[in-house]
Amino acid sequence: MARPRRFGCERKDGKLAMFAIIGIIVVFGCVAAGYLMEHGNLRVLVQPAELIIIGGAAIGTLLVANPMHILKKIAGGIGGVFGSSKFSRQTYIDTLKMMYDLLNKARKDGLMALEGDVEEPEKSAVFTKNPAFLKNHHVRDFVCDSLRMAITGVDAFDLDQMLDLDLEVHHQDSSQPTAALSTMADSLPGLGIVAAVLGVVITMGALGGPPEEIGNKVAAALVGTFLGILLCYGLVGPIAANMTKAAEEEHAFLYVMRVLMVSFLKGTAPIMAVEVARRAVPGHVRPSFKELEAACRNKTPDAAPPDAPTEETPGAPPDAPPEESADAAAASS
Repeated sequence: MARPRRFGCERKDGKLAMFAIIGIIVVFGCVAAGYLMEHGNLRVLVQPAELIIIGGAAIGTLLVANPMHILKKIAGGIGGVFGSSKFSRQTYIDTLKMMYDLLNKARKDGLMALEGDVEEPEKSAVFTKNPAFLKNHHVRDFVCDSLRMAITGVDAFDLDQMLDLDLEVHHQDSSQPTAALSTMADSLPGLGIVAAVLGVVITMGALGGPPEEIGNKVAAALVGTFLGILLCYGLVGPIAANMTKAAEEEHAFLYVMRVLMVSFLKGTAPIMAVEVARRAVPGHVRPSFKELEAACRNKTPDAAPPDAPTEETPGAPPDAPPEESADAAAASS
């Protein structure tokens, strides 16, 4: 007997979650390695005062320019950069299979049969099979609110317009944290210049001192410019770009749910609505037709079809044992 499929956002390529950390190590490691190859002194690059000026001013501008709800989204987005994607191929398979079961229920018993599922999704026998769906409140609310409108009698065309508006608002909300972080990244080179100018001011005040002291102060001033540019293009900017791609992944997932629900409400059979939605899945995570069909039919993709009845036992059921079929044939003769 085949083991039941596990539902969730597990992904086979979990090692990809470390790519962000590996990338940061490569950036700073290569910069330090090249500096050491030219016989540089790493102690010169350690300038806590310059880092406080640049980092503190950058964080301050972020606090001034953004309200609290955007700051919370920025913090959550940065944490998501160092985690795995929520929308892997397996996530799409599990969710489309769950929606297939839900739409089959609506086709057999009517849309009103889904009222209990959408009103209390935590108690739904269909939704509870997919814990990742319940944890993602954006996707859960999008699906449940849309089906709630369909139950109340909203037709497919009006619901499609409503979902398009919902996706547009979601896109605007998800782009605000990344835009704020990108603005902060763009300000880092300028703040590095500010730190360098302050270092030059300190150097000008020490012109009467020994040459070694003046050289150290000039080096510290130039480190400010170096840190500002490195943090902009080597750390904060790439993190903002990663957050943008994560927001696009969620937007694409919601679009697939929109295509699925609208297609069903237009009269398409559940299995065909799932196939239409599969065509809307991004290519790098799109499951194959056989994978999705096997999930919806509760089969394994490589399962062999059942043997057809032989000519000697035309009336025997497909799952009848050979012994019983032979006895039945003998009795009939």
